[in-house]
Amino acid sequence: MTATQQRFTALDVFRGMTICFMIIVNTPGNGATTFSPLQHAHWNGFTPTDLVFPSFLFAVGNAMSFVMKKWTNLSTAQVWMKILKRTAIIFLLGYLMYWFPFMRRNPAGDFVAFPFSDTRVFGVLQRIALCYGIASLIVYYCKPKTAVIISIVFLFLYWIILYVFGDATDPLGMLTNAGTQLDKWLLGDNHLYHGEGVAFDPEGLLSTMPAVANVIGGYMVGKYVQEKGNTYEGLTRLLLAGAALLFIAYCWNLNFPVNKKLWTSSFVTLTVGLDCIILAALIYIINFKQKTKWTYFFEVMGRNPLFIYLLSELGATLLYFFRANPTTTLYQWIYNNLFQFTGNYLGSLLFAITYMLVCWLVGYMLDKRKIYVRV
Repeated sequence: MTATQQRFTALDVFRGMTICFMIIVNTPGNGATTFSPLQHAHWNGFTPTDLVFPSFLFAVGNAMSFVMKKWTNLSTAQVWMKILKRTAIIFLLGYLMYWFPFMRRNPAGDFVAFPFSDTRVFGVLQRIALCYGIASLIVYYCKPKTAVIISIVFLFLYWIILYVFGDATDPLGMLTNAGTQLDKWLLGDNHLYHGEGVAFDPEGLLSTMPAVANVIGGYMVGKYVQEKGNTYEGLTRLLLAGAALLFIAYCWNLNFPVNKKLWTSSFVTLTVGLDCIILAALIYIINFKQKTKWTYFFEVMGRNPLFIYLLSELGATLLYFFRANPTTTLYQWIYNNLFQFTGNYLGSLLFAITYMLVCWLVGYMLDKRKIYVRV
């Protein structure tokens, strides 16, 4: 296996691990009895679950470092078309995913249309789309150092905007931060996420700005790994870069707390630092130690990441939508009858792992048939 192939393996494994963990944390058997490491921090703070989404953005940037080489022989118009097309498709898929199945039950249990006026506009795939589009244009037009500078400017500018334009009494509050105010003005309450019990979107428009830095960070690391990652010195520098970012995050947290739902700048530096360390560890195990017997499981998920994530979300939506009886959703029925006997917390985890394995099986069948869904 060549060094390039091995690096692709490390990237597939990194993406696959991210997707596996993402599905597990998104589909607990019972959200009220979920182990704390599998829950997001309520507000300020950090849990392992908070690393999942930024890691996916990091992987998007990592993959871009390989794809950009293919763009050198394309015209500017062709590159723009590729970027805009992919951005639009991913954004639309995310939007339709939240609208699906385009109907819902009223309090009486009858099916009624799900009106456009109540649909959520932003979300996970939408953020991936916007961050990909913006980051792609930056790295296409700018030199690597300039792209890094732009990322740093984004992080500091976001910090300033939140404190200057947020409510002076609580600029980092859920309903008083500048991002929420912008989303409410731009879209209105009905088009925002209501999972917190109020109209607040953790994937809102303003916080997309710092999230772009996660993608550019992944791009820079991918580019560096291709050039120098096959040496111990290169790997050591990647680890040191990760450690330096963790130190910056620790210091920044004192004035701008780590907060996934606001996607604060300290959160970006923390997650990019952790991703550098994790990817370096994977490269060491796969490339240097040649221990690859365990990798295929995660490669399956990493080769069709967006498709499997979309499948997992739509499948969970249908399980919640259909009912085993008038008062119990199919999702709840499966958990209550097949998993709860092991205990509330363990049963919830086993449900999530089982659901992830079902999604993995779909990915396995696709991989065996060499079917790779590219968006």
